[in-house]
Amino acid sequence: MLTCINDTMFPETGKSVVRLLRRLGVDVDFPTAQTCCGQPMINTGYLDEAIPVVRQFVSAFEGYDAIVTPSGSCVGSARHQHDMVARRSGDARLVEAVARTGPRTYELSEFLVDVLGVEDVGAYFPHKVTYHPTCHSLRLLGVGDRPTRLLRAVKGLRLADLPAAEECCGFGGTFALKNAETSVAMGADKVRHARETGAEVLVASDNSCLLHMGGILSRQRSGMRVMHLAEILAQTEDA
Repeated sequence: MLTCINDTMFPETGKSVVRLLRRLGVDVDFPTAQTCCGQPMINTGYLDEAIPVVRQFVSAFEGYDAIVTPSGSCVGSARHQHDMVARRSGDARLVEAVARTGPRTYELSEFLVDVLGVEDVGAYFPHKVTYHPTCHSLRLLGVGDRPTRLLRAVKGLRLADLPAAEECCGFGGTFALKNAETSVAMGADKVRHARETGAEVLVASDNSCLLHMGGILSRQRSGMRVMHLAEILAQTEDA
């Protein structure tokens, strides 16, 4: 599952997921019927409007062994919000379908570590990086140290601990629009901590958060770039 923001703004992340999984021997399919997971509507209270979106999700992904996506927030929606929307619809078949797709939806690091049982994916990235654990992956999914375990196994990579890592970056979807000044202040704190590490790259597992932090870093002319975890794990010495 590519996700809306990746499809629109960060297609390289989705391509990296496909390259990585295929390198690890996974039979990867990309159902073109996929659309949004419904999270933006659900988070803002438009539950009835989310019903057809959830229907489309289960229709597009029904029958797969696993649904893998490079976004903790979208996985959180599939696992924890889709059931609420399905029950609101009053459609028992939709409730049953969601009960099948939800547990089979994985954030990328979960799928690699828990399902495939790998931490060293054969990646090569000779740079100093620091990792920001995004709120949904950290709090809603509980991915824990899976992303950092994957990063520490990357050849040539030097991982610097991020001060106050568990603090929110300030994006929060529509929060950034409705509370712009607070959002920017939180983001400024986050990138200040990132710059303190001396890392070249700020890494996260959600491009929405990276969009927010990357914009601040760019305006500061910091020289620090942002990259999704998938893009780093997809790189090899031969690339």
